[in-house]
Amino acid sequence: MKKYILIPLALLTAIVWVRLSFYTVDAAEYAYVTVLGEHRQTYDGSASDGGAGLKLGWPWPIQQVQRIDRRLQQFDLPEKGELTRDPDDSTKIDKVLSIEAYVCWKISDADGANRFMIRIGTPENARAKLGAVIVGRLGAAISERRMDDLVSTTVVDAESGRTKVDETVDLLRKQLLTSLRPQIKEEYGIDLVDIRLRRFNHPLSARDSIFARIRAERNKQAAEYTSDGELKAAKIINEAEAQVREALAKARNDEERIKAETDIDAMKIRSAAYSQDPRFYEFLKKMEKLQSIVGDNRSMLLLSTHRPLFESLFTPPLPKDLKKGAN
Repeated sequence: MKKYILIPLALLTAIVWVRLSFYTVDAAEYAYVTVLGEHRQTYDGSASDGGAGLKLGWPWPIQQVQRIDRRLQQFDLPEKGELTRDPDDSTKIDKVLSIEAYVCWKISDADGANRFMIRIGTPENARAKLGAVIVGRLGAAISERRMDDLVSTTVVDAESGRTKVDETVDLLRKQLLTSLRPQIKEEYGIDLVDIRLRRFNHPLSARDSIFARIRAERNKQAAEYTSDGELKAAKIINEAEAQVREALAKARNDEERIKAETDIDAMKIRSAAYSQDPRFYEFLKKMEKLQSIVGDNRSMLLLSTHRPLFESLFTPPLPKDLKKGAN
């Protein structure tokens, strides 16, 4: 009895196993094949070397096949208010415009599909990443344009009917594609086909919030300028103080050097004077002491005139030259 049950069960398992081992690759897709989570191969459905068709591999969950649409894909960028430039002063804001745009993209090739699966994974993630990058670049490009360039009805080519706005839109499109295409293809394997600006609006309902945003940005910029100025002022003050300290140190060194040289010269002079007439030199030193005693008018000093110090006033020693003349 068990034998009759096991044989159909084994046959059914084999059929399911074989069925799960086969899969197909459509001409409009890439098939990213992994075995136990490790990438093994990427099939390009449009390739002429058997990229599309029936394939044999391991059944799920050993092998997984993730399919990526290779056809042109499109998504709308989120509507966002952007600031234009003042025609008379590039540092001032002119008007705020609400920009509507859409993006066309596709996977470039099998290698691009590999980078796409490794770094992004799903079209939803691709739209999120591309949207963030493109919106930032678009805002920077719009901020360099005047509002007249985006809303003017001036005709620049009567034969074709092209207006100033048409030329500005073409320039913005080429600028964005030129700057973004190599980066996005290298990083994510995505071929950025086109970026189209659909509409420019002035959002009246968002005027207050936009003006508040402008004021906040200007306040932030003013704070940055103030902080930068204070930093530069502090740097200048520190440099000036360092120069003052250096000058004072040099002056003190010069002062000490000059004093030392002067003291040496004074000692030489005193030594020379003492060697010429020691007795007269001692008399002069006593006179200096006496002057320091009696020259202070704030104190009264009473001394006897019989002190030796006063005796020298009446019988001062004669210099050597005078002694020779007296003899």
